[in-house]
Amino acid sequence: MPKHRIYTTSFASVYPLYVAKAERKGRTRAEVDAVIRWLTGYSDAELTALLAGKTDFETFFAEAPAPNPARALITGMVCGVRVEAVAEPTMREIRYLDRLIDELARGRPLEKILRKG
Repeated sequence: MPKHRIYTTSFASVYPLYVAKAERKGRTRAEVDAVIRWLTGYSDAELTALLAGKTDFETFFAEAPAPNPARALITGMVCGVRVEAVAEPTMREIRYLDRLIDELARGRPLEKILRKG
């Protein structure tokens, strides 16, 4: 089975869409970055380098330094699919990120998005 196109899409090409979605709802780029750092363990400097380097989604998640164990608590629907039901690990990570950005855009408090309480 061929890989989904999103795997070879550069993270840098989708990142501005995440930021735009959040900003349209009054959220900030810093909050988007906080969500990404929480999910993957990348530092600000690493995230900046990845965005400049045009890293693809598959590599972005495969090389994440510290995937947050609490990401398994992320549930809900993205594009009509339950994120917790996605079997393929990389696609599940992408859906986790999509879900977190959706929560941010819907106005959910950052502490709740980051599963702190």
